[in-house]
Amino acid sequence: MTVLAMLLVVQLASAQAVFDKFDNQDDIRAVIVNKKMFSMMAKMEVKDKDGQQFLALVKKLDNLKVFMTANDKRSTEMKNEAMKYVKTAGLDELMRVTEKGKSVRIYVRSGATESQVKELLMFIEGSGKDETVLMSLTGNFDLDELSALTEKMNLPGGAELKKAGKK
Repeated sequence: MTVLAMLLVVQLASAQAVFDKFDNQDDIRAVIVNKKMFSMMAKMEVKDKDGQQFLALVKKLDNLKVFMTANDKRSTEMKNEAMKYVKTAGLDELMRVTEKGKSVRIYVRSGATESQVKELLMFIEGSGKDETVLMSLTGNFDLDELSALTEKMNLPGGAELKKAGKK
C-alpha cells in the first residue's frame, strides 16, 4: 500500500513537470499557481457566498498550470505532449466538445468518490486566430467546484468546465 501511495505522488508530481518545457517561451503565455499561493489565497477574508466557495476550493488545490498559444507549431507540440501524457498517466476522458473549429477535451484522475478529482487536464485546440490552451490542475477537489475557480481567476475553458461539473 505504501509503494502504491508513493507511485501516485511521483506520478502527480510528474504531471506538472511534463509541461514545464512550455514555460518561459516567447510564443506561449503561462499562468502558474503553486500550493503556497493557494494557501495564501485561502487566508483572505470574504463575506459573500461566491467568495467563500472559491476559498473552500482553493484550500484543496496543489498546482495549476495554464499554457496558451496562437502559434501553430507550439499548438501541435502542446497537443502531442498532452495526448502522450493522457495515455501514460492513465487519465480518463470526462468529456469532449467540438464546435466551430474548436475542440475541447477534459481528462481526469478520479479521487475517492465519483465527483472527486485528483488531477484534471483540459486541452482546448484552437484554429485560426483562436488560442490553444493546455491546463493542468492537481489537488483533491470536487468537479462541481471548478467553475468558481475559472470565473474568479478568469481562466479559459470555464464554460466547458461548468458543463463537465453538471455531468
